[in-house]
Amino acid sequence: MKPETKAIHALNHTEAATGDVSMPISLSTTFYRAEDGGYPGGHMYSRVSNPNRSALESVITALEFGAETCTFSSGNTAGMAVFQALDPGSHIIAPDDMYWGFKKQLQSMFSTTLSFDFIDLTAIENIDSYVKPETKMIWVETPSNPLLKISDIEAIGKICKQHHLILACDSTFASPMLQNPLTLGADIVMHSTTKYIGGHSDVLGGSLTTATVNPFWEKIRNIQQIGGAVQSPFDCYLLLRSIKTLAYRIKGHCENAMELAKYLAAHPKVEFVYYPGLISHPQHEIAKKQMKNFGGMLSILVTGGAESARKVVNSVQLFSQATSLGGVESLIEHRASVEGPDTKTPQNLIRISVGLEHVDDIKEDLNQALAQI
Repeated sequence: MKPETKAIHALNHTEAATGDVSMPISLSTTFYRAEDGGYPGGHMYSRVSNPNRSALESVITALEFGAETCTFSSGNTAGMAVFQALDPGSHIIAPDDMYWGFKKQLQSMFSTTLSFDFIDLTAIENIDSYVKPETKMIWVETPSNPLLKISDIEAIGKICKQHHLILACDSTFASPMLQNPLTLGADIVMHSTTKYIGGHSDVLGGSLTTATVNPFWEKIRNIQQIGGAVQSPFDCYLLLRSIKTLAYRIKGHCENAMELAKYLAAHPKVEFVYYPGLISHPQHEIAKKQMKNFGGMLSILVTGGAESARKVVNSVQLFSQATSLGGVESLIEHRASVEGPDTKTPQNLIRISVGLEHVDDIKEDLNQALAQI
């Protein structure tokens, strides 16, 4: 099946008793045991599994061409489960432009058990020099947040195979509709399902999907089930509902973002547009190779410094000035002020999550906001 069809029919669930076309919400925290002590319904306790969560994991697995999926209560928890599964003393190679939440996790929560180097993963030729005997993983984020860097998953996958490393890829900015890292050589793909998979800014979640079920994956599954940071049945239900429209929402995000990126690239108050769909993007050709389209996220550098950027985000009328991304509404924020005083993000950078409003209205709102500087 094509992705659009998979998203709707990968879970083809019908309740025999009532004939539900849409999967009902199963709120029970515990399930009946049979006389022999088994669980005829397939579930024991909702921290371990639940019909809605099992269905969500099955659909994401199908969309990512994986073997199994674990879903979590947030994207941060999903990423943390990967770091927790590494043996103490392990070394991670991570991107220099990395989602600040994961970077902060490594620096503040894992600094005594793991070591790490944050490097430019777009410079493939330099990666080998950072591999140490204790290196166990390369963590890739592509497109990256907020500079929209594109890392060559296939090329990095070959390096990982050569050194027997795990390749984990944060594919949140792309969604399963635009990029499938497991087919390019990654071992694990991560999503903040809060973003495009949820798509309505009303549910928190995260997922990990593995290419193969192996001992490392079993440790992750154990962290999920024993640690217990799992999603509620209602959250899983919302994500399953949202996935059915994911392909068509993504098409709209991509179309609007491309038109907006071209418009802003020619705007006199914009110094640079970070969007992999533009030929001016340093990794445009890699994006064309490994992505089906270029996504709904872009960042811009405005003329002036932090004051100018703040004036723009404070002057929008249609956009919501808020963090997060991937919802149907357009969001805008001055990213450096979110990331804190040690951020490497330029002070005049504005991150934009392009929504599904009419693109002319999006352009008009940004144009009047940019006119304020």
